[in-house]
Amino acid sequence: MPGRLDAPRLYAALDAQREARGLSWRQLAAEAGVSPSLVSRMGNGHRPDLDGFIALVQWLGMPAETFMVWPEGAREKRARPSLEAQLAPLLRAEEELSEADQQHVLDVVGITLRHMRARHKGG
Repeated sequence: MPGRLDAPRLYAALDAQREARGLSWRQLAAEAGVSPSLVSRMGNGHRPDLDGFIALVQWLGMPAETFMVWPEGAREKRARPSLEAQLAPLLRAEEELSEADQQHVLDVVGITLRHMRARHKGG
């Protein structure tokens, strides 16, 4: 079974934050940038679409992984993302770097890591 969204957990977190801030569901939807019908459907057990999910977890200020259900043992077995994969979004967020500069940094890191891995395998 692949990982999936725990929609009830997301809805409960939204409800708790909504109540803590004294908001109506309509106000929450407006602040999060989603339709009121989306949060209403979630209250009836439906899952949000990807864009809605992203908007809601950003509104909550919580990591998306908080609302993921992992198959038994899958979380422990999953491969850790490469350093390049972890760096890419950080570089993309740097407004002062052009796309070419971002790619250059990733290329340099990739070459350096391949060199280091090859050296460690040989030694």
